[in-house]
Amino acid sequence: MNTPKPLKAGDKVAIVSLSSGMLGEEYCSHNIEKGIKRLEQFSLKPVFMPNALKGVKYLHERPEKRAEDLKSAFTDTSIKGIICSIGGDDTYRLLPYLMEDEEFKKAVSNSPKLFTGFSDTTINHLMLYRLGLQTYYGPCFICDLGEIADEMLPYTKRAFSGYFEDYRTWTITPSDIWYEERKDFSAAALGTNRVEHKEAHGYELLQGNPIFEGELLGGCLESIYDILTSTRYSDEGDICKKYNIFPDKDIWKGKIMFLETCEEKPAPETVFEELKAIEETGAFDAVRGIIVGKPQDEKYYEEYKEIYRELLGKHEISILYNVNFGHAAPRAALPYGAMARVNYDKQEISFIK
Repeated sequence: MNTPKPLKAGDKVAIVSLSSGMLGEEYCSHNIEKGIKRLEQFSLKPVFMPNALKGVKYLHERPEKRAEDLKSAFTDTSIKGIICSIGGDDTYRLLPYLMEDEEFKKAVSNSPKLFTGFSDTTINHLMLYRLGLQTYYGPCFICDLGEIADEMLPYTKRAFSGYFEDYRTWTITPSDIWYEERKDFSAAALGTNRVEHKEAHGYELLQGNPIFEGELLGGCLESIYDILTSTRYSDEGDICKKYNIFPDKDIWKGKIMFLETCEEKPAPETVFEELKAIEETGAFDAVRGIIVGKPQDEKYYEEYKEIYRELLGKHEISILYNVNFGHAAPRAALPYGAMARVNYDKQEISFIK
């Protein structure tokens, strides 16, 4: 894997809208103001790519423009990092424009850059993983840098600060606090804090060895399910299969798969079907362990646990539950392809290479 260099003060970072174009809508203008200010506090120089602010309708109708922005970010040697604005549901439509473009693929290989985002960005991560680039399933622009409280969530801020360090120095531990998702994201809510709760569970070991190691690979469960089943878009499965976006069983061998559920808070029976779809690929027979993200708002917290136990109990893999990444706030960053060591007894995830 090509590992990008950590960010440093003065670096330019590109903001891209690879899925939803909501960053360009008036109702996100206050998020932009907050995000710019916070990037500048990190001594970074934000660069909004040419199409990133053109809005939902424009970008939905023009996936090639979204792809163009990502290519431009990689080919611009002055840009050192790429931050996704937010997720969405159709970033798979960029694949033909990028995976058929030799100049883009060469730029990814020759000019590795830090790339961060989550949710539907899973597709982008898996594409870049296939091209040999290590990326980070972590903070995005609107949700994290553009957080409308007066301060960025401390745990998430520390995660973003980690992008200035070698990830092998990181140790991920449970957050002492978790936050409910906002009901009001408007400018009227500027300066208000999220409802917070004391963490009552910490990491939970659902089965297997309390200590296990493997390279990280995974993403949003719903995004992966859409890849495998074309449930949301009829052509998604065929396009993703053409470019081998979901890794083959042999690639999963010895890995730690990380999975988390989205803001739709899927019903337990839906999560069962989603996991079943992955099981049918043989991936669960290959992986060494699974890391499961905290459900947003702890919705279906106990029910999800039972589903993992029920469906995966027959597989000889370790499962660590309730990890702070993905859609539940606050969130850590998980580096794709990094060799991680999970230690349930110490309540930590560390990185050994």
